Amino acid sequence: MHEPETASAAPIRVAVALLKESSLFELAVPCAVFGGFSGDVEPPSPWYDLALCGTDPGVQHAPGGLRLESEHGLDALGAADLVIVPACLMNGYEPPAALLDVLREAHARGARVASLCSGAFVLAAAGLLDGREAATHWMYADELRRRHPRVRVNERALYVDDGDILTSAGTAAAIDLCLHIVRGDYGTAAAAEVGRRMVVAPHREGDQAQYSRPRTGAAPPAQGLAPVLDWAIARLEGPLTVAELADRADMSVRTFERHFAREVGTTPLKWLNQQRVARARELLETTDLLVDTIAERSGLGTGDALRLHFRRTLGTTPAAYRRTYRGAR
Repeated sequence: MHEPETASAAPIRVAVALLKESSLFELAVPCAVFGGFSGDVEPPSPWYDLALCGTDPGVQHAPGGLRLESEHGLDALGAADLVIVPACLMNGYEPPAALLDVLREAHARGARVASLCSGAFVLAAAGLLDGREAATHWMYADELRRRHPRVRVNERALYVDDGDILTSAGTAAAIDLCLHIVRGDYGTAAAAEVGRRMVVAPHREGDQAQYSRPRTGAAPPAQGLAPVLDWAIARLEGPLTVAELADRADMSVRTFERHFAREVGTTPLKWLNQQRVARARELLETTDLLVDTIAERSGLGTGDALRLHFRRTLGTTPAAYRRTYRGAR
């Protein structure tokens, strides 16, 4: 877990590489997440200092005839605390040697480096993924293996956090990874607020599965399972069974579990545990409640059960987690 910045610290400098013929969605995601809040509400302080950085001379092109340019270049990219490489188009794009050099130098200096979707090909070309597990869009997994056999490609994961190197699958998984970064930097409440403003689904862990191929069978309800997930999150404090969730979705248990795996990417019980740990993290960050009380309010039952879940999922204790995030505030 990345240690959060203290209240007196400077903003975290985020540089997004503006690639030649960038994919607009994966380029827009880090801008939306790290670029500050829209409207009248100011983001927490410190927050992120975002810069879009050109990687080729002149104007960059995007699908649909859009032309993109930035006042920042590779110098700003190399000086950032967090460097993000969005998706590159897979029609023969070759990353400039100067960009690969800057990525290596930034990583060697201690910056975190992240890729979104096919941006993993750029990190791999720089040698930053050699010997590491990495995520990319499932459609590109075999090609990434072919071009870079030293990369341990995980085509099922939504994202992979390897500490100083982070990679994500495509499209919505880019949002998951960026919110995961916010959560590690500034805590659950900050990430949840960004997610609410972006109107995205509840937090998804990186090991949930991508939708790797079309499924057959009956389609899910028009709204999907989002109303059921919202209903469950509002009732985490009490007991919840898969049968109750299925009944809420007006499905049999077997049908519900099948739809849940397809739409959410995990089992209902694992998802419930993830949400309860997330609720416990939020309460540890924002309240002075005792650990036993937090365990009850998050639906984990006892302080011992909460400690067990924290050791398994976060590698720390509730007390240590609270000290870290209270120190940041």
